[in-house]
Amino acid sequence: MSTFDFLLQGLGTAMEPMILLYALIGVTLGTAVGVLPGIGPALTVALLLPVTYGLDPAGSLIMFAGIYYGGMYGGSTTSILLNTPGESASIVTALEGNRMAKAGRGGPALATAAIGSFVAGLLATLALAFLAPHIVKLALVFGPREYFALMMLAFVTVAAAFGESTLKGLTSLFIGLGLATIGIDSLTGQARMSFGVPQLLDGIEVTTLAVAMFALGECLFVAAQTHGLNDKVEAIKGSVRMTAADWKRSWPAWLRGSAIGFPIGAMPAGGADIASFLSYGTEKRMSKHPEEFGHGAIEGVAGPEAANNAAAAGTLVPLLTLGLPTTATAAIMLAGFQQFGLQPGPLLFATAPQLVWGLIASLLIANVMLLVLNLPLIRFWVMLLRIPRPWLYAGILLFATLGTIGVNPSPVELSMLLLFGFLGYGLRLFGYPIAPVVVGLILGPMAEQQLRRALAIAQGDWTTLVSTPLAATLLAIAALALIVPMILRLRGKGQVLAQIAGDSD
Repeated sequence: MSTFDFLLQGLGTAMEPMILLYALIGVTLGTAVGVLPGIGPALTVALLLPVTYGLDPAGSLIMFAGIYYGGMYGGSTTSILLNTPGESASIVTALEGNRMAKAGRGGPALATAAIGSFVAGLLATLALAFLAPHIVKLALVFGPREYFALMMLAFVTVAAAFGESTLKGLTSLFIGLGLATIGIDSLTGQARMSFGVPQLLDGIEVTTLAVAMFALGECLFVAAQTHGLNDKVEAIKGSVRMTAADWKRSWPAWLRGSAIGFPIGAMPAGGADIASFLSYGTEKRMSKHPEEFGHGAIEGVAGPEAANNAAAAGTLVPLLTLGLPTTATAAIMLAGFQQFGLQPGPLLFATAPQLVWGLIASLLIANVMLLVLNLPLIRFWVMLLRIPRPWLYAGILLFATLGTIGVNPSPVELSMLLLFGFLGYGLRLFGYPIAPVVVGLILGPMAEQQLRRALAIAQGDWTTLVSTPLAATLLAIAALALIVPMILRLRGKGQVLAQIAGDSD
């Protein structure tokens, strides 16, 4: 069967009434939570992860994808009207969008963000559908050595891409890898690091860690910083409709943003924040009205929002085809797959094609639902921004706690939720990234298993890890991904010191 046939089959699955209901619930919940100030897509998905636990895998993952896309959509509302980006990728939207809102053009800013997100999401999801099978064919030749090299690349890129420094990223990664050693060894059956606690024999629940680190940790951190934030919500004045001039200036930006965002999102060290900044720079260079940038240029909202959402779809390429999470949100989505015993990767396309293609097709439907929800209900979403901060964060703490208890009603699980929540708060307080901790817990056991299999096959010969061109290439890329950012940072510091020395002379 061709990709087009698989996509049509997936659309048949996604159009079932219950699946449509799950998708609608997902996009509504995702948008509602994503609109709230200080809450990005990663926190949104982590917070709502327990909600999907009791559903069947297809319905749960499709709701999960709707939550993911809804969270990406909702972030633009907060950035434009409150000037509070929920994540780094929304910073660029806030630059021009909030200026437009202050000038009384908040409606068109929200409209171009919503339509741009729809266009980018549609194009990027189609690109995902036609690109994924080719990557799967390549990945099917992977053996234990290649998979271990791929895991090393994932570890290094996540550690290098997040946080203020590579050292802090690696520190967070090793915390996750340490947590991954807790439980029963899958190859020998021996208990490790369980300290006599029976509940730890199954290891640390990824759901508990993700909710604690992202929801509780982020909640505590943001709540502690709110005394210095400006909570003024810009009112939407006039119509939310875009004028003919707005459409003329926006549609090229949507297409350029989509073209920039998808490939960068699919890269191991890419991400929506890089894509949105590149798109903003491109629009500023190509605009016929460069003087408006910094004062409310509509292209500065349209392009970055399109790039942001195209990159979100792009992150699903390595996640679904290789099981490789390249962003914090993708790491939590990987946890969502694993809670049903599913491992994203090339074999998933062979063992559960209906599920995978139903999920990809549901993303197309979710985009249409989000456009229908966002444009008419913009004024309703704005009302959510007026929730007092103490109520908001108290509600998040309560919801996260009840969700975790509902999944696993155990005092030990609740204690771990609290412990990891304070750990997440502490890491954020000192500038350590959270995503590598979750990635370490998820991919650590897989990397260990593939390493031990490769060494067992080679009878303990470590050179087997670089004995094939593909494995050696992946390890070389991982080494470059670790070394190059460190060299660039040192060169940047050296240039700054030289400039300071020159100024002092």
